[in-house]
Amino acid sequence: MPRIKIGRKSTAIDMTAMCDVAFLLLTFFILTATARQVDPLPVDMPSSTTQAKLPDLDVGTISIGDGKVFMGISGQHVREAWLEKVGANFGQGFSAAEKKEFSLLESFGVPIQNMHEFLAADPKLRAQPGFQPGIPLDTVKNELFFWIIEARRATKEAGNDMRIAIKGDIKQEYPLVKEVIEILQKQKVNNFSLITALEAAPKK
Repeated sequence: MPRIKIGRKSTAIDMTAMCDVAFLLLTFFILTATARQVDPLPVDMPSSTTQAKLPDLDVGTISIGDGKVFMGISGQHVREAWLEKVGANFGQGFSAAEKKEFSLLESFGVPIQNMHEFLAADPKLRAQPGFQPGIPLDTVKNELFFWIIEARRATKEAGNDMRIAIKGDIKQEYPLVKEVIEILQKQKVNNFSLITALEAAPKK
């Protein structure tokens, strides 16, 4: 008895559902991603083999380089409270729009009396080298001292303790770094991190 041959049919896969999922994921990542801001103070960090990472939240970073000091803290709502507290120490009031603009800054380095003009300036102008002269350390009321202590208070009021990290340029002379450390010690902050660039561990 002859065998009946069944004709072969090509397999068809409907990719519609997979394409929908792919575009949904792509849209989600685009909308939730935040663009990395240009660092207003480029710092060439010394290298080390330490692989410990700083947390993303509740961190205050002090950048030192080119004879200048910059500072930034994590958390937009904390930054708004931070600016308000420091302004109160120097008799400077800020509008809601200025606080909102300040909350978007990852780092800055200007005297408090220039903060209004700084926040009103174009973001591209702020990022230009030399536009920000750094936070003063040699004024009658040491401004960096108040920026640090009010950052700690603002973070504490948000329910956490702030961890301080120092990011120093490898070419920066030690006296400025020492002055920053002394300001921390005046506030009894003796535990802080030093940010370095990762290098390969020596082969055994």
